[in-house]
Amino acid sequence: MGRTTGRRRPAGGRDAGTEPAAGERSRPRRARPRTARRRLRILTALPLLAALLSSCGGEDTGPPTLNWYNFPDDSGALQSAADNCTRASGGRYRIDYNKLPRTADGQRQQLVRRLAAEDDSIDIMGLDVTWAPEFAEAGWILPWTGEQRARAVDGTLEVPLQTGTWKDQLYAVPYNTNTQLLWYRSDLVPEPPRTWSEMLDTARELAAEGRPHYVEIQGAQYEGLTVWFNTLVASAGGSILNADATAPSLGPPAVEAAAVMRELATSPAADPSLPNQMEDQNRLAMESGTAAFELNYPFVYPSMQANNPELFQNFRWAAYPRVDADRPARPTIGGIDLAIGAYSRHPDMAFEAALCLRNRENQIAAAVQGGLPPTLEALYHDAEFVENYPFADAILQALEHASVRPQTPAYQNVSIVISHALSPPSAIDPRPTVDEISAQIEDALESKGLIP
Repeated sequence: MGRTTGRRRPAGGRDAGTEPAAGERSRPRRARPRTARRRLRILTALPLLAALLSSCGGEDTGPPTLNWYNFPDDSGALQSAADNCTRASGGRYRIDYNKLPRTADGQRQQLVRRLAAEDDSIDIMGLDVTWAPEFAEAGWILPWTGEQRARAVDGTLEVPLQTGTWKDQLYAVPYNTNTQLLWYRSDLVPEPPRTWSEMLDTARELAAEGRPHYVEIQGAQYEGLTVWFNTLVASAGGSILNADATAPSLGPPAVEAAAVMRELATSPAADPSLPNQMEDQNRLAMESGTAAFELNYPFVYPSMQANNPELFQNFRWAAYPRVDADRPARPTIGGIDLAIGAYSRHPDMAFEAALCLRNRENQIAAAVQGGLPPTLEALYHDAEFVENYPFADAILQALEHASVRPQTPAYQNVSIVISHALSPPSAIDPRPTVDEISAQIEDALESKGLIP
C-alpha cells in the first residue's frame, strides 16, 4: 500500500505538536479536515485489503476444481467430456482436463513423482491398463467400493474390468479400451486368413508375384513387442505369469509364440524395418501401399480414410489371426482406466465425476472422434453407434476373448526384460529365448539383477 503524506505547512507556521505560545488561551483542538479524510480513507480501505488477502491466501469460495490428468487427446473428446460433466454437476464442481506427456513412460513418470510427494491436486487419473497394481500397492489410488463400485461395473465389459482390478479389489474403472484387429487389402486378399500360418503363406504368394505383401506389426524393442508376445502366448493357451503373479508360467505355449514371431521375421512377410517399427510406422507403411496386412488398433481406420482415400476403398478388417485353428485368438487389450488420487481433497466428488466422464455420451464421443473402443457393452448393440463405428462387432468379439497384460506391480520391469530378449525378432531361438525370459522374469519379480 502506498504511503500518504500531508502537505508541508507554510514557513513560520506552528507544528501541530508544539505547545501554545505564551499568553495564548489553551483550548481543545478539533481534528483537522485533512486528518479526518485520511482516517476515512483508511477505514474504507480495510475491507478491501482483507478481501485481497483472503483471495491470495485463503480458501476459494467458488465450487471446487477437480483436476483430471489424462493422455493428450487431439480429437477434442476428452475436453468435451470434462465440459459435459462440469455442466452436469449443476455448479457443484468444475473439471479441469490436464494433459499428460504423449508417451506412456512420460505419463507414468509424472504421475509417480507427484503422487510420491502426496500431491493433493490430483483428483482423477487416466491410468494405462498396466498401472493399477503398482499404484494400488503404493497406496496412491483409492478403491472403488459400495454404490460407486456397483455403478462402475454395471454394464461394463468383463475383460476391461480385469485391468483395473488388483487382489480382488477394483481400483480403476475402464474409461475406454483398445484391441488389435487384422487389417488387410481386399484387392490383394479376397478372404482374410484365419491363422498366422495362412497369413504368412498368403504373404509368400504375394511376394512371389511381386505384389505388396508385408505383414506390418510392432517389432521394435518396446512395450509393443511385449504385447505381441503376450497375445500369441495367450492365443496358444498359456500365460506369462502364474495366477497370483508370483512366478513365470512360460512353457510350450510361449515356445510356440516365439516360433511364430521368428517365422514372420525371417520370411518375405517381414518389413525390412520390422526391428524398429511401432504402431504409427505400421500405419504409415500400410497407407503407403507396400503392405497387404497390418495388426493394429482401430485408429488406423480414420487415418487411412483421410490420408489415402483410394486405398481406403479396399481397406478391410477381420479377427486377429489364430495361433491354432481350433482356438480363438486372444488379443491383448489396451486402454485407459480412471482412478481417484488417494490425496485428493474432494474424493467423493471425484468418484462421481469419474462415473460421468465414462458415461454413454462421452464414450461414444471418444470412440467416434478418437477411435477408442467403448467399455459399455450396450453400445456395441446400439444401431446409431454402430453406423458410425462399422467394425464394432469385430471389436466386441475380440474383447470377449481378449487377454490382459501380466498383472503385477513389477510390470514395467517384466515388460522390459521380455522386449529385450525378443529383440530383434529375427534372432529369436524359441526355446532358449523363452528360458532366458523366464529366468529374467524371476529376477524382475524379486527385484534381483540388472534390468536390461
